[in-house]
Amino acid sequence: MAATPECSNRPRDLPINEFTDHDELGAELDRIERVSEGAVDVEQVGRSNRGREIWSARVGTGDKVVLLTSEIHGNEKTGTDAILDLLEWVGTKDTRKARQWREELTIVAIPKMNPDGAELNRRGNDLTWQEVTARHPQLRQSAPAWNYYSTGSYEELPGFDTNRDYNPDLSYVPQPEDFPGSSAEAGWYITPEASTVRDVYRGLEAEFGEVNTYVDLHHQGACYVMPEDPEEFVTMSISGKFIDEPDPEYADDYDVDYAKQLNVAVYNQLQAAANRRPLFGNITLYPQDVDLPGTGLGSFALNGSGSVLFEVRGQTQTLGQKYRAVLTRTVYIGLDGMLSAVASGRVDDLDPADYDAIPPRGPNIGTNSAEDFMLLGPDNILED
Repeated sequence: MAATPECSNRPRDLPINEFTDHDELGAELDRIERVSEGAVDVEQVGRSNRGREIWSARVGTGDKVVLLTSEIHGNEKTGTDAILDLLEWVGTKDTRKARQWREELTIVAIPKMNPDGAELNRRGNDLTWQEVTARHPQLRQSAPAWNYYSTGSYEELPGFDTNRDYNPDLSYVPQPEDFPGSSAEAGWYITPEASTVRDVYRGLEAEFGEVNTYVDLHHQGACYVMPEDPEEFVTMSISGKFIDEPDPEYADDYDVDYAKQLNVAVYNQLQAAANRRPLFGNITLYPQDVDLPGTGLGSFALNGSGSVLFEVRGQTQTLGQKYRAVLTRTVYIGLDGMLSAVASGRVDDLDPADYDAIPPRGPNIGTNSAEDFMLLGPDNILED
């Protein structure tokens, strides 16, 4: 989500062709819709800057609404594949758990939010400031947004970090005086990707009254679990806190305790899975000293959703495809634990204080390469 200095490394390209690309995603969603006999309903909800489809998939008829998003950063791909696995399972299985999910939950997933960035295998989209001002003429005299990658940045082509383009005012219209803004301020809905997710969120609010839970799936750099244990590396970091002090306008809706309970459900499920593969136990808290109202997580938390961040280890360029299976499985297990707790109501019995006992993320390993995965030995690697 946020490229913090201690975990940021310029990526080096490795093969990624086993991850699901845009065309494959469309075909896979069509297949899941078909084999689920319509239990999974696929819909085009928007288009990217370059005209690629942005799809949602919906399953379940329950009153508890869960919105899942992935790949808003185009080089953070494991969440997309985990969502596809989850959609097929809940849409086709006739187990007691699957039936409970479908009865209690309405799951809406947007598996690939930034298809343009995904095809370029980079963090941002490729929207130019000139294209923004053509769509929003009132901004023609404004300085470009702070999250704009101009020529010469590591992105190499102009574009935006679309995960800084949200605003807790879901009806916000871009205003010149709000530019260029900053990381600690809300965004503007100037990118089609963030605007699409906002529109889906608003539609669910209109239909159900609220979106119970919002989960955004990301990658981060390579870090140790904690400074005192340099032999253990982070498999995934999680978080439920994205706002320092909520604006009084939104304070009544902001429920950080519920977000903490959701994260505890994720953590507990992965700790249980660590009995089989210790790697699943290397889960830490993402840094808690953030204030990010311009992210989807921050904006939707201020609108009353329990928000959960997943940050698996390493960008897809640096890990390539060799460790796709283990990282995708980590995301899947965490989602399974959280969704099961929400569907059953057990999430309400979890202690928010347990969230604060999750170990913090430690310092950077110093490299961001596939070889780091051998630190725990080959027994912890899931092969495709």
